[in-house]
Amino acid sequence: MGTDSKGYAHPGLLIAPDELAGVLARAPAAAARPGAKDGGPPVVIDLRPAEAFAAGHIPGAVHLDLFWLSLIDTSPAPLDAFLWMIAHLLVTRGAGAERTVVVYDEQSGIRAARAFWFLELFGHPAPRLLDGGFGAWSAAGHPVTTEATPPARADWSVGRVAARLATWRDVRAATGAAGAARAVLLDTRSTGEHRGTVRRARRGGAIPGAVHIEWTRNLDPSGAFKPAAALRTMYEEAGVTPDREVITYCQGGYRAAHSYLALRLLGYPRVRNYLGSWKEWGDRVDLPIEHPAE
Repeated sequence: MGTDSKGYAHPGLLIAPDELAGVLARAPAAAARPGAKDGGPPVVIDLRPAEAFAAGHIPGAVHLDLFWLSLIDTSPAPLDAFLWMIAHLLVTRGAGAERTVVVYDEQSGIRAARAFWFLELFGHPAPRLLDGGFGAWSAAGHPVTTEATPPARADWSVGRVAARLATWRDVRAATGAAGAARAVLLDTRSTGEHRGTVRRARRGGAIPGAVHIEWTRNLDPSGAFKPAAALRTMYEEAGVTPDREVITYCQGGYRAAHSYLALRLLGYPRVRNYLGSWKEWGDRVDLPIEHPAE
């Protein structure tokens, strides 16, 4: 199924395997979606583990594994240093504002979603995630190679779109009656983590008032994003509605980035990812928590 047929408000945030294969096979002028400057071929970044990339990847893709790079203090100084490092890594893999950047992992997964979110945070005009990931690409019979393509560093003055990012201060302001009236906190972790029976920080539990929808519910059985109608029903029935700001969180901003993308696909106008997520919040005994029963 192509991304245009799923009913999204912003289908161009994804790219289907057949579409990417056609883009890579055609002349460079056909490569970029609206927003990129010169129509050059896309930069394709494989976010899977190194061993998976070495075993076979999309021809021309470059490798970048960001999985273990996390931030546990979203105060200004450590936040700035961390984002500088991530931006540097993306630029060294060829990510620049003049070319579309396609990110992928094994499915429409959290590794690629987090890279997508970073690109949007840094103001990239044309990031796209491969819907269904490498699994869908190979299942469709598209070419796979073990040959590595050396990345070419891009010339990109990285910015920051503050409306994409939430810090612990932003989340604290969204708790309580006054905060809940304007914003909804979306916990994308597992049920055990949400309830506090699985503890992955100094404390277990949830941020008070958070709505729990695990990120895996964004996907169909094939590992691609569900159509818009199914996603919209799931979120709106839980009270995650487009008239409110939505702040997503998980353990370290990976699963939260996935639900961020799902809501962006639906056209939600105000969505932010809490980068420090539960590891930061749960470690700080000065911040409130709860232990939901559901």
